[in-house]
Amino acid sequence: METVAAIPKYNLNEEQEKKLILREYRALLRCLKPKLKPGDKELVRNAFEIAADAHKTMRRKSGEPYILHPLAVARICVEEVGLGVRSTICALLHDTVEDTDVTLDDIEREFGGEIARIVDGLTKIANVIDVNASQQAENFKKILLTLTDDPRVILIKLTDRLHNMRTLESMKREKQLKIASETVYVYAPLAHRMGLYSIKTEMEDLAMKYMEPETYKEIARKLAETKRERTRYINEFIRPLREKMEKGDFDFDIYGRPKSIHSIWNKMKKKGVSFEEVYDLFAIRVILNSPPEKEKEDCWKVYSMITDEYTPSPERLRDWLSNPKSNGYEALHTTVMGPQGKWVEVQIRTKRMNEIAEKGLAAHWKYKEGASDESRFDKWFQQIREVLQTQDTDSVDFLQDFKTSFLAEEIYVYTPKGDVKMLPVGSTALDFAFAIHSAVGARCIGAKVNHKLVPLSHKLRSGDQIEIITSNKQKPTEDWLNFVVTAKAKTKIKDALKEEKRKIAEDGKYVVQRKLEGMGASFSQHNIDELTSYYKQVSSLDFFYHVATRVIDLKELKDFNVLGDKLEAPKPLKILTENKVESNNLHGGLPKKDAELIIFGESSDKIVYNLANCCKPIPGDDVFGFVTTGKGLTIHRTNCPNAAKLLANYGHRVVKTKWAKNKEISFLTGLHIIGLDDVGVVNKITNLISGEMKINISALSIEAKEGIFKGSIKVFVHDKEELDELVSRLKQLSGIHSIERFDTDTP
Repeated sequence: METVAAIPKYNLNEEQEKKLILREYRALLRCLKPKLKPGDKELVRNAFEIAADAHKTMRRKSGEPYILHPLAVARICVEEVGLGVRSTICALLHDTVEDTDVTLDDIEREFGGEIARIVDGLTKIANVIDVNASQQAENFKKILLTLTDDPRVILIKLTDRLHNMRTLESMKREKQLKIASETVYVYAPLAHRMGLYSIKTEMEDLAMKYMEPETYKEIARKLAETKRERTRYINEFIRPLREKMEKGDFDFDIYGRPKSIHSIWNKMKKKGVSFEEVYDLFAIRVILNSPPEKEKEDCWKVYSMITDEYTPSPERLRDWLSNPKSNGYEALHTTVMGPQGKWVEVQIRTKRMNEIAEKGLAAHWKYKEGASDESRFDKWFQQIREVLQTQDTDSVDFLQDFKTSFLAEEIYVYTPKGDVKMLPVGSTALDFAFAIHSAVGARCIGAKVNHKLVPLSHKLRSGDQIEIITSNKQKPTEDWLNFVVTAKAKTKIKDALKEEKRKIAEDGKYVVQRKLEGMGASFSQHNIDELTSYYKQVSSLDFFYHVATRVIDLKELKDFNVLGDKLEAPKPLKILTENKVESNNLHGGLPKKDAELIIFGESSDKIVYNLANCCKPIPGDDVFGFVTTGKGLTIHRTNCPNAAKLLANYGHRVVKTKWAKNKEISFLTGLHIIGLDDVGVVNKITNLISGEMKINISALSIEAKEGIFKGSIKVFVHDKEELDELVSRLKQLSGIHSIERFDTDTP
């Protein structure tokens, strides 16, 4: 479906524009006021003037003057992230080097090296040398490199992204999808990791608004409708607690707040329930004003007051007081049974903890001054630094590794001596071995988890105690890469495999040397390069390795010419390979960048396309086209499980796509049906599908157990409208509880 970009509501004359820009600038100064030291105001003014002048001819897609964007980003930095003057200057200048004539040297002359370094970190890489690498991933890598020197880069980048998300509506549909996917894929998890919960939540909600507009609107509508009864319930729930805490002389705030649309949607998907069945649509928050030395004690006291009043669910206690998350988050969460049999989540934290939860990293520094212990953030930066230094994989792999290693939630596990180690969710015994030491990892043959013997691939859970068993005969193998999620383990295993390959390649090198000398050619770099390219190897190391492992037998050497001591490859093959390269670049005659691609329309015969297996789109689904090398075009649904990754990494390969009406072709799609096992239920279902709606059924399996039936039906439909009508009519049958579409390859 193509949505028309919003028509800019922008129509100010030059005079009004100037006033608007000044008003925004003054608002920024007002929020900075408490942080201004002598001389700061002049620096900020100078940065503003440089930026305003540099961007003076530029406009945003909505039509407004471009300078309003850096001003807004600077303001979010100050108000919502709690950053100070230097970050404000960087935020004002963050797009100047990339988009205008201002250079880094100019910025360094005016504001010094530190600010120039941060602005450089925020400037995108102009062009990536490697054709296959993804521009987004490369830029992300660059941000991370600067992150470890100065984390403000990432905080400003996140605010820049947040403002772009807030103003996304004037963008074209495919641009909205690309930016929203990238946000969900990388930036929201990063904001979470930096402890910026409110920014993370807003980013996820905004991304969902563009990626799944229907669901988003539906949940927002239901939240608005239930607002009054929620408020009434929250007040009833809070009343007895407020009285208890006032008696206990606590200085506190207590209030309820709705969960974000994105998190409600996640719950609905994960638990397979409807909006009405998501029990914790809101959370109650208690914020205490306690002196540092009494914080923990007070939180636990309040916890006991709450659980005296309402029964807690024992497995839903989360204690991040004793063991804060690695992003600094501290709090007590418990879920209790409130009035009218409703489960309610209660979060207890102090003012300081609340500030860390809202402002993350920036607040963390504020409280860190004077604290001697190495903070969790520092440890985290240290780990990223290690990985970046040894990184040689392509950037998309790197982004994937980065996500699983550094952006996942953590688990806490223990060494036999009781030291705690923090690892990302999904880590295995082998990850733990590498986390202790790379030498331990490389020699690991198994582990004991809680005194039971387990294989290397055993997934760990919070609270496990792990003892690693090693052997000097053990060596890393290729399949180890499938057992690990941490970047450190992956890098070390790859290094070890490379080392092994190098040893074997030495033998190949010797064979090649003997052959060449036998032919009267020298063992020179030129000749090795000639052979490597003739045998289409990526590097000379691969060439020698394949000679040693007999994949390449060198019998074609007899066709080579020797000129002096130089080898010359036989001609005909060379021409062949060139032709091959040519034909590979033709993507089935794709339309030019902005042309809209219509599938099943008049133009469809010119385009090679196929429907993605991962999400099986049918006409009417919201889709995008993705250019795959050699295969032409693949059509994916925008809510396909792989969409976020494709759009976030390869936005430049996305083609705008929509369906043309064509009733002749039908598509296989599947429905899961769950309901009460009633007499004649199968008959009712098949009657409706084939009898009334004349839809062909390709397969039908139904099993009934203890009064409940589960059915899977595969049907041929013409388009989404027909499928939607089928679903709504099936839902009207008595006893049907839920219906879900599934992709026909999955069971």
